[in-house]
Amino acid sequence: MTEESSQAGSRFVPVALAAVILTLLVFGPLVLHFSQKGHNTLAFDARSAFPPGKPFVPGEIFATTLAELVDHELSGGTGWRPNDIFLWGPTLWADNNASRQLGIIQGVRESARVLRDNLTKVSATEYDENLVDADTKLRNDEYKFWFPSAESRFAEGSGALRRYVDGLRTNPPTSKPINRRNVELIRLFQTWTDLLGSAHANLFAEDVSFVDTDDHFYRSQGLPHVMSYLTRAVRREYEAELKERATVLELLEQVQVSLDKAATLKPLFVLDGGAAGLFANHRRNLDAYVVDARQLMYSIREELEK
Repeated sequence: MTEESSQAGSRFVPVALAAVILTLLVFGPLVLHFSQKGHNTLAFDARSAFPPGKPFVPGEIFATTLAELVDHELSGGTGWRPNDIFLWGPTLWADNNASRQLGIIQGVRESARVLRDNLTKVSATEYDENLVDADTKLRNDEYKFWFPSAESRFAEGSGALRRYVDGLRTNPPTSKPINRRNVELIRLFQTWTDLLGSAHANLFAEDVSFVDTDDHFYRSQGLPHVMSYLTRAVRREYEAELKERATVLELLEQVQVSLDKAATLKPLFVLDGGAAGLFANHRRNLDAYVVDARQLMYSIREELEK
C-alpha cells in the first residue's frame, strides 16, 4: 500500500464515521417519532368488538379493554421499555415510549382497582378472585428487569383479566359482573379526575429542565390514553342504563374528544417555550386537553349524582 493510499484511507474513516453519526442524528428522531405515533393508537375499539345487538355480560367489555391496553404495550415493537438497559431505557435516547408506558400502567392499575373494589363489589360481598390476582400482578415493580420481570407479571395480570371475562361467560358464571349502579360508576370518574389532576400538576410544573420536559409530557399522556379506550368501554357497558340520560351521553362524547386529542398529541420534539415566547410549550398544549377532560368528568359525576 502506498503512502498516499494509506493517508486517503486514514482520512476516510473519520469522514465515514461523521456521516454515520450525522445520519443517525437526522433520521433517528424521525424514525422514533413516526414509530411512536403509530404505536400510540390501539387497534381495539369496544364498540366494534362488542357491537350493538351482540349480547354481553356486564364487565367483559371493561376488563377486555384493560387487557388489550396491557397486551399492546407488551407486544409492541420494543415491548415494555421502563426496565430496559440504560442505553435503551427511560433515562436515555428513545425514552418517550418508556415515559408514556409509566403513565399507562398507572392508569391501568387504578382502573383495575376500581373494577375490583367498586364496580363488581357491593357492600360486604367478597372480591372477585381473578380481579384480585390481576390487581396484584399489575402492581409489580415496573422497573424490575427479572426475578420476576415487569413483563412477565403484567402479562399474568392481563391473563387474570381474561380469565375473569371467561368466568362471566360460564353457566353459571364464576366471575362477579359489573353491577352498573351510578354510585359505583361515580367512583370510577372520581379516580380518573384525581389521576388527571396529578397529570395537570405534572404538566404545569415550573423549573422543569430541558432534558426532563419530554418525560413529564409523555408520562402525563399515558393517563388519557388509558381513559380514552376505557371511556368507550363504559359507554358500551352502561348503554342501556344511560339511553334515557342524554346529558350524560353528550358529556361522554365530549370527554372522549378531549381524551383522544390528549392521547395522540405527538410533536416531533417536545418544546418548553415561555408564555410569550417564539416556540410552543407542548406541556401546556397537552394540559389544555387534560384539564378539559377533567372538568367534563366533574360534570359527569354531578349528573350521575342526580
